[in-house]
Amino acid sequence: QVQLVESGGGSVQPGNSLRLSCAASGSTFEIAVMGWYRQAPGSQRELVATITHGDITRYADSAKGRFTISRGSAEDTWSLLMNNLKPEDTAVYYCHAEADLHYGGVGYWGKGTLVTVSS
Repeated sequence: QVQLVESGGGSVQPGNSLRLSCAASGSTFEIAVMGWYRQAPGSQRELVATITHGDITRYADSAKGRFTISRGSAEDTWSLLMNNLKPEDTAVYYCHAEADLHYGGVGYWGKGTLVTVSS
């Protein structure tokens, strides 16, 4: 089992930046892919960005050029730097970890942190 805890959400004005962080604990050796998803009110949860231990990244089109996912200096942490935030970025952001197929490819979720972008 892997436990994930997010931090860094909050309210910002359009054009500002925010950094979200995720810390994993437990059986972190299982983790193959780390990422962020978000769910806006009335919408389905969607991918924002992912990163592997080899620093291979993947971004949703809406995040390209504005968001950067990176692995933290502390082991088993990763973050999402969000620049030039827009009102449509308002959502609950979830930290996600995907276990290696050797461990069943299980997905783990954090509880989510709210990001509100409004003037």
